[in-house]
Amino acid sequence: MRFISWNVNGLRAVVGKNFYEAFNSLDADIFSLQETKMQEGQLTLDLPGYHQYFNYAEKKGYSGTAIFAKEEPLNVTCGIGIPEHDTEGRVITLEYPDYYYITCYTPNSQDELKRLSYRMEWEDAFRAYLTALDKKKPLIMCGDLNVAHEEIDLKNPKTNRHNAGFTDEERGKMTELLNSGFIDSFRYFYPDKTEIYSWWSYRFHAREKNSGWRIDYYIVSERLKGQMHDAVIHTDIMGSDHCPVELSIF
Repeated sequence: MRFISWNVNGLRAVVGKNFYEAFNSLDADIFSLQETKMQEGQLTLDLPGYHQYFNYAEKKGYSGTAIFAKEEPLNVTCGIGIPEHDTEGRVITLEYPDYYYITCYTPNSQDELKRLSYRMEWEDAFRAYLTALDKKKPLIMCGDLNVAHEEIDLKNPKTNRHNAGFTDEERGKMTELLNSGFIDSFRYFYPDKTEIYSWWSYRFHAREKNSGWRIDYYIVSERLKGQMHDAVIHTDIMGSDHCPVELSIF
């Protein structure tokens, strides 16, 4: 099976660029989006053969997630069941007979870290949500997690040490998550691979210079590691400031 996750930074915008071309060429069994930035009824997608699921933020033009799946799930859940965390459309969970599939758009700590304290609350709540699911059946979780976990995961670690996405606090929460029985699939296959990123600022010609960050992930339950086939970051696919990331499993 092939899974794809992509922060499109505005689904309506990328549909006007290369979305259908990328979607069809990747031919995923499950295709996940973050930062759709739309409300219900604003866009109709022509995706024959796929079931479509959306979670919209209450705030217009903000956040939002979507999943398109070839196989209809047993159950679909939007959010994590905590009202204070479920107004921004950040999580969708599909339940299948043998696993859960979750997409997530983690809150950004923002400039001057003004949302870092909320981010820490979110991290603890989301990790508790995942570990509770993992006790029932293994899970595959993907999305823009808004953190570069290690220095190898961004171009300029020293100058970004205290910036959103690379604070000690955010990196520590990712470590806590992985220590709770989960695997960063890309690093499982490529523990030492450098200069492979999934997000580049629109400023300073960052993508041309490959001055990026790896902040988009597939995180899986440890007991699924024997079923993983490969993890790929599609740096050649444009249309957003992020590129799609992939996990394939047997």
